Amino acid sequence: MDPHLLVIGLGFSGAAIARAARAAGWRVTATARDPARVAVPPGVTLIPFAEAGEAFRAATHLVSTAPPGEGGDPVLATHAEALRAASLRWIGYLSTTGVYGDRGGAWVDETTEPAPAQPRSLRRRAAESQWEAFAPRATVDLFRCAGIYGPGRSALDDLRAGTARRVIKPGHAFSRIHVEDIARAVLAAASAPPPPGTRVLHLADDEPAESAAVTEGAARLLGLQPPPPIPFEEARATMSPMALSFWSENRRIANARTKAALGLSWRHPTWREGLAAILAEEG
Repeated sequence: MDPHLLVIGLGFSGAAIARAARAAGWRVTATARDPARVAVPPGVTLIPFAEAGEAFRAATHLVSTAPPGEGGDPVLATHAEALRAASLRWIGYLSTTGVYGDRGGAWVDETTEPAPAQPRSLRRRAAESQWEAFAPRATVDLFRCAGIYGPGRSALDDLRAGTARRVIKPGHAFSRIHVEDIARAVLAAASAPPPPGTRVLHLADDEPAESAAVTEGAARLLGLQPPPPIPFEEARATMSPMALSFWSENRRIANARTKAALGLSWRHPTWREGLAAILAEEG
């Protein structure tokens, strides 16, 4: 059978994956809860998520970008019967490095045991475990993603919108990944999967960096003055609960095993190359 990729969720990452797969000659079907509200990449067949049962049976490969809610993983909750009847060779699940919890700035690699603490990270780990149950029948790749950025969603956009803040918290670094590298990694994994089983892959670039450093670098690229520095203890008073939860955890994500397993290097190995590429793409 020719490879047929089903992308669950045609959002920021899902659309990038769908475009990359189509460019490589794959047949691609994607789902959206409201198809009328999404832009469909050329050559991609879009169907409503609620009506995707038959698409599971037709696909050879599946990647889910849908986050779990309080009711659990929406794909498994809605399409469990179709998944059981499917003959998938490969399943990819986009998760988050949040499943590792706070490591006090230490490095974690693909063999590190998860230790989620935030409610959303606990839900992610539970969803991972549910997808792992398909491993006896197919290769299941758990893609643990760092902070995702790309065109239209980066520090450049925050600066232009006047919403960027330069929060100073020395030693607190975040890992990131450009959406194009997510798509390349997913396609590489799907194209040459190992035998059935579970594999953990880290989608994180080569240099975790402090948030303030990225904001300063983005400002230089745009020829703007960076926002004034704000000590974290002052900034936290106006942070949303979601932002506070991100800042409460500090870890650095290693990726050497992932790049070796997939036989690739990142097109955007640090935020510097990533932001420069976004600016160049904008023309």
